[in-house]
Amino acid sequence: MVLSFSFFLLLFTLIGLASYWQSRGTKQDYYLASGNVKPWLVGLSAVATNNSGYMFIGVIGYTYVTGLAAIWLMIGWIAGDFLASLLVHKRLKAAATITGEVSYAGVLSVWSTGGGQPALQRVIGVISLVFLLAYASAQLVAGSKALHVLFGWPSWAGAVMGGILVTLYCFAGGIRASIWTDAAQSIVMIVAMSVLLMTATQALGGVESTLMQMQAIDGFLDWFPKSLALPGIAGGLLFAISWLFAGLSVIGQPHIMVRFMTLDDTASMNKARLWYYLWYIAFYLAATGVGLLSRIYLVDTEAFDAELALPTMAMELLSPALVGLILAGLFAATMSTADSVVLSCSAALTHDILPHQIENQYLIKGVTIVVTFLALLGALANNHSVFSLVIMAWSGLASAFAPLLLVLCVGMRPTQFASLAAVASGLAVAILWRYLDLHEKAYEGLAGIVTGLIILCLAELFRHLWNKHKVNVS
Repeated sequence: MVLSFSFFLLLFTLIGLASYWQSRGTKQDYYLASGNVKPWLVGLSAVATNNSGYMFIGVIGYTYVTGLAAIWLMIGWIAGDFLASLLVHKRLKAAATITGEVSYAGVLSVWSTGGGQPALQRVIGVISLVFLLAYASAQLVAGSKALHVLFGWPSWAGAVMGGILVTLYCFAGGIRASIWTDAAQSIVMIVAMSVLLMTATQALGGVESTLMQMQAIDGFLDWFPKSLALPGIAGGLLFAISWLFAGLSVIGQPHIMVRFMTLDDTASMNKARLWYYLWYIAFYLAATGVGLLSRIYLVDTEAFDAELALPTMAMELLSPALVGLILAGLFAATMSTADSVVLSCSAALTHDILPHQIENQYLIKGVTIVVTFLALLGALANNHSVFSLVIMAWSGLASAFAPLLLVLCVGMRPTQFASLAAVASGLAVAILWRYLDLHEKAYEGLAGIVTGLIILCLAELFRHLWNKHKVNVS
């Protein structure tokens, strides 16, 4: 088990370090790989970054507790992601090329006016930094949980190991190192999940026998959870739509969207999206299946942390070599997202919050190390679940940024004041929604995104009416 895990971990590390030889030593190359990444690499990298420890740990734990109703999370998340991509991906890549910006915040800011909005860029940079640090901490927590179960290591050991690997990836080649390792990690992730799914189903006597055992668990195969915000069909519809907004929220995630900004040619976007969604659907189906099966194997729901379902089940079913593969897949997933998030945090600091002129590679890499250290501290101090941490960060970023990106893609050009109002209002509503525990009824990003869109649309309407009034008066 240790040998198998160590082999894959060494492989990923070497792949990331090899990217050093392709590095051009510029900020553009460090954060965007000079915009010349092939479609298949972009697609697989985006999958690995999106389907991280959240999938291996968070989604499987959520499915273990919720049952079949968790399938709406999968359907809504992928559908929302796909619908958003039809409008956003190509336009965002084109805007990144035209503006020459290396960060998500920079593109949004310059795209709005054609000349940049420094206050808006800094606000987006600060929000990105805060929430992405929480996101990175969640990935390190996910990795440490798995190592704790499988090897009995103290909970801090996996987080520290993850922090060291992330530093190596980022220090070697920046986002190119991240993308190269992501591609390899995507393959290991889906192989690991598929092996466990097939082995567990076979051990239970096949599909039919497995379904019978699930039916024996009260409410486990219900289509919707019992704690809905509204009764009947209305509650189920709201539950499903809220997860669709969770998928749409991907456009508010700087660490994922920057992958599509690295593509070599806007015309190749459909190829990148094909790789992304085929891999995404296959992996999510396998993860949801494993989550359902874990409830049969681990029947005592009070005896352990549900987010440890996957490593615990792997130890019961698989040989040591295959357990090492599963652990490598899980650890790969957490690292692929952690290094991506750390790079986005570094870009937020060196390009959005601090003066844009920072080009010194050693200073940029030094900032990356500091960000990794802060994420590690957050992981060591963490007392929340991976699922909760990721959803909180995901919804906060989406509520702040997705409305602005959507209106930019449809041709609106809001003023800096309107943009700042939408960013602040969307984020505030999402935080308040969670504070009032309404997130247990519906995803808080739904409320935040809708609020931001309303603010921007009203601002555009008032500006149009005011301009029309001035014309009439003159």
